[in-house]
Amino acid sequence: MAITSANQLELLQTAEAVAREKMIDPGLVIEAMEESLARAAKSRYGAEMDIRVSIDRKTGRATFTRVRTVVADDELENYQAEMTVEQARQYMANPEVGQTYVEEVPPVEMGRIAAQSAKQVILQKVREAERDRQYEEFKDRAGTIINGLVKREEYGNVIVDVGAGEAILRRNEKIGRESYRPNDRVRCYIKDVRREPRGPQIFLSRTAPEFMAELFKMEVPEIYDGIIEIKAVARDPGSRAKIAVISYDGSIDPVGACVGMRGSRVQAVVNELQGEKIDIIPWNEDQPTFLVNALQPAEVTKVVLDEEAGKIEVVVPEEQLSLAIGRRGQNVRLASQLTNLDIDIMTEEEESARRQKEFEARTKLFMETLDLDEFFAQLLVSEGFTNLEEVAYVELDELLVIDGVDEGTAEELQARARDFLEAQAKAALDAARALGAEDSLIQFEGLTPQMVEALAKDDVKSLEDFATCADWELAGGWTTDGGERVKDDGILEPFGVSLEEAQDLVMTARIMLGWVDPEELEAETAEGEEAGDEESEA
Repeated sequence: MAITSANQLELLQTAEAVAREKMIDPGLVIEAMEESLARAAKSRYGAEMDIRVSIDRKTGRATFTRVRTVVADDELENYQAEMTVEQARQYMANPEVGQTYVEEVPPVEMGRIAAQSAKQVILQKVREAERDRQYEEFKDRAGTIINGLVKREEYGNVIVDVGAGEAILRRNEKIGRESYRPNDRVRCYIKDVRREPRGPQIFLSRTAPEFMAELFKMEVPEIYDGIIEIKAVARDPGSRAKIAVISYDGSIDPVGACVGMRGSRVQAVVNELQGEKIDIIPWNEDQPTFLVNALQPAEVTKVVLDEEAGKIEVVVPEEQLSLAIGRRGQNVRLASQLTNLDIDIMTEEEESARRQKEFEARTKLFMETLDLDEFFAQLLVSEGFTNLEEVAYVELDELLVIDGVDEGTAEELQARARDFLEAQAKAALDAARALGAEDSLIQFEGLTPQMVEALAKDDVKSLEDFATCADWELAGGWTTDGGERVKDDGILEPFGVSLEEAQDLVMTARIMLGWVDPEELEAETAEGEEAGDEESEA
């Protein structure tokens, strides 16, 4: 096939038709044609030649040119596409290295193989352009809801036609036992859009908490307008969910607005989620109050919050225990996800028994370590003293408020407590040294002898060993395994070391060892704070 005047305009018409069908720029199709024609020409003239093709966007005329680059004498490698300065003088007046010489060559006749190759190049370019268009169209739509048509199902995954491409709804992103047939309409949440070698991958979800939030935004105008805000969502897809909302207008009830007249708004969301029961809960900045709301419909007697440990204890009447926990622990699990706290539920009887046990244990501790009788030890516990450190280092006045304690008795109590603590520290230090703990670790500020002993038992025996520890290895933490939160015990967790304190200790050790430059660290911290300020302003 030769590019003659008879089919020059046909090139442009073909490019226009393909671009219109694939919804891409006609210029990209013409560029693909130019590349395919150039490849065909190289097979005719020689693969080492630099043959280029230019198609006039108005007339459709294809111009074939050969390009040669001027190079230094010692750099000449490909004489078909390069020439020396001396050789270039035959074609140019004052040739310089880097200049190019372009000459037109006759069009080529395209055989069957060349034509097939050209077709493949065009198709490939068109596919790439189509993928780029799809990615650009959907990359900013992540986090929104989209409607699509089911095309087919592959190994439990549903392929959805979303208009300008295909998306995938994985089996673990479907609600319960949902099944779809070809041409069924489906509404999904765009969870992620990624560019991959085989094209943009659009991942959909119907189980994501954000899907429910977006559905409420569609059904409740006050949420769309920003009068009501969804603060948190927790879901057990297809079964039950909890959603926390807050109103920024005192005249609007956030729960009532989300429920709607006769439950019309929430029912529309329930129907879309295959009958998933939804508890709408008012948000509260006070975590214990919010948790009481989150555990509805159960009634809560008392809440004890341990902010440092991120744990909360909830006391409920005996008859409310099963309701608070829910079927298979569902109610308390969703409340935990909603509040981002670990919730420990107990009955009033269990809480009373636990407190009695703690009282007895502390009484016994003071009796054995301070050589006190039971009555005096109970007085200390009743006044709120929980450990020897508090007795040893508290202000003397706080001991004098106890009935029957004068200044001499208070000083004697503190002396006994300090003597016992010093003996404990010496024993722990001797044990740590026996385990191989080095002076660099023993003398490190911030670690008590008991901490050093615990570290040595875990094979952390030098400052270098300590500096290689991760903060969670020291303070403990939580990981998610199969959707369930799993506790990781820390070496120093029994001593009340928080994650932030562990980070500071490890970083101090690294600075002392010269592993980290404090000036660079300070600069990085300042940059991070500036970036955070900019984000908050935005």
